[in-house]
Amino acid sequence: MTSQHFPLRAVLLTIATTTAVIAAVLLVQQSRGGWPFGGGSPATVPVVQGTTSGAVPDAHDRVVIDVSSETMQQLGIRIEPVREESLAQTVRAVATIVPDESRLSHIHTRVSGWVEQLDVSTTGEFVRAGQPLAHIFSQDLLSSQTEYLAARRYAASGIASAVVASGRTRLGVLGMAAEEISTIEQTGEPMRLVTVVAPRGGVVVHRGVSVGTAVDPSTELLTIADLSRVWVLAEVSEADIPAVRLGRTAQLEFPASGRPAFTARVDFIYPMLSERTRTLRVRLSAANQSGTLRPGSYGAAIFTAPGRRTLTVPRDALVDTGLQQHVFVAAGDRFEPRLVTVGARLADRVEILDGLAAGDQIVSAGVFLLDSESRLRATGGPEGHAHGGSAPAADQAPAEVAPHAGH
Repeated sequence: MTSQHFPLRAVLLTIATTTAVIAAVLLVQQSRGGWPFGGGSPATVPVVQGTTSGAVPDAHDRVVIDVSSETMQQLGIRIEPVREESLAQTVRAVATIVPDESRLSHIHTRVSGWVEQLDVSTTGEFVRAGQPLAHIFSQDLLSSQTEYLAARRYAASGIASAVVASGRTRLGVLGMAAEEISTIEQTGEPMRLVTVVAPRGGVVVHRGVSVGTAVDPSTELLTIADLSRVWVLAEVSEADIPAVRLGRTAQLEFPASGRPAFTARVDFIYPMLSERTRTLRVRLSAANQSGTLRPGSYGAAIFTAPGRRTLTVPRDALVDTGLQQHVFVAAGDRFEPRLVTVGARLADRVEILDGLAAGDQIVSAGVFLLDSESRLRATGGPEGHAHGGSAPAADQAPAEVAPHAGH
């Protein structure tokens, strides 16, 4: 029976303790004037911005409040002037390395036939210019060689050499190299297989055939990419597009390459945004003689827009409600909420387009406390008309707020 009364006693003890704590807090608030910003009678109600005499202020309105210097120190409120400075906007975008499209070679054969030998069998393999890639058997090319050799034999009997020249040109058009044509002229025998050679040096990035594959002029045998120079594609967010210009340089960082940060110039700005990511693609070109910039690697492109003279305030000084932005302008012990028009937002500063002038003193720390008190009073809080007073006339000056008790 005694054990059943223990929970009840614990509950009663908790209620008594909570009541005592609340009573103590109320006594402390009453001895200090009720609020950190000082107490007072309804006669000390400050001016309500955006309302007329006797009107109830809207919940989004703020009012002018007075704070003594002692209270400012206790609450950590700091003031600094609005600065006019050269604002340089820095934009950081994700960058990707891709092959230079102007340095890609797609290898095709000019005749129909079959692949009987493939000298490059894997992607990623490096090839030199003129290196054999594949050997093709083509019945059409074999017949053309036979006809050319026959024309050469008849030319020795007095037939016009124009037929011989035409046959030689036809072999070149069908894909035979000059060396191969010279070889069949010397031996007098047609070549069963014709060799496909690399038009440039580079890396094989695509292989479309295997040994025994039937091919025709539309078949892509291989794709070779010259990676001595690559493209860097940067994805710039929609809001940062004004910071990017054609011909402007950017700093590129690719940590995985082991290469220090380097600069490159913007070669091309694509005309359309990506609907999925809402970014604009910007192209830069970079030398890659060492081959450390590998296609597919991710990095960063940092663009810096030229500076312009403008007004700025600390980011912490700005109160952004979503619908409007304002700061608190200080004139002695008086703090006035003032609407501003915001421009570019940087890491620790915000551009002000309208609402302030250079040298204006604004609150840079402790803004949250001021804004909370200003809005509370505007809505009829502890210092407002909800406590037995009516809103004063619009031209009534705010009264001095009483300091804390004991000061």
